Amino acid sequence: MQFVSSSRRQVLTSAGLVGAGLWLAGHGNAADQQTRGEDVTANEDLMREHGIIRRALLIYNEAARRAAQAPQTLPLPGLVQTAKLFRRFAEDYHERALEETHIFPAVRKLTGPVAKLPDTLLEQHRSGRAITDYILDAAAKPALSTTEAPRLARVMVSLNRMYEPHAAREDTELFPAWKSALGSKAYAEMGEKFEEIERRTFGGDGFDEALAQIVRIEAEFGLSDLSSVTAPPSR
Repeated sequence: MQFVSSSRRQVLTSAGLVGAGLWLAGHGNAADQQTRGEDVTANEDLMREHGIIRRALLIYNEAARRAAQAPQTLPLPGLVQTAKLFRRFAEDYHERALEETHIFPAVRKLTGPVAKLPDTLLEQHRSGRAITDYILDAAAKPALSTTEAPRLARVMVSLNRMYEPHAAREDTELFPAWKSALGSKAYAEMGEKFEEIERRTFGGDGFDEALAQIVRIEAEFGLSDLSSVTAPPSR
């Protein structure tokens, strides 16, 4: 089966093409190869989805800071939007429809420590869903009480603390083990299946939709300027 055909999996290097326009004018074959894009594998897609999830967690991190220090500055509607995105994209799609349905069962059949990894990851998925339930309930209120605000902050910090090592283990251990377990042909076929699940779930490109939502929420929380978090020189 030919692997990858959707627009989501066509990674176009448009900026590079513009900058190299004069050079490419005399190298037609190279230009054709770049404009066709490069295939994105299933694991690259999964890790890119982790990027969306991590950006949602960065919003939670900022929300936790505000809830602890100045609850009145916390935009609760934006927090609700983040939690709804986390529920739909991270939990219902990425975790349930992909990882728990297709990846965990294959990895459990392997030998060695990695075979037990899905059990811990599943437990953490369930813990995260309970936290999402709580965030949705707390953020739906008109305002945070003096007791609710610090509790909300603690819960969001705990979710971040759990998810960072969780995603890192998936990226570096779970996904590579899953790829090895399938073999190249079945792995390519699963990439196509994941695309079908995405289109069925979101009615189109779920990644682009989620990315657009994240960008809007980041702006509401003042997190759009990446340069603002550049570390200063050590001396």
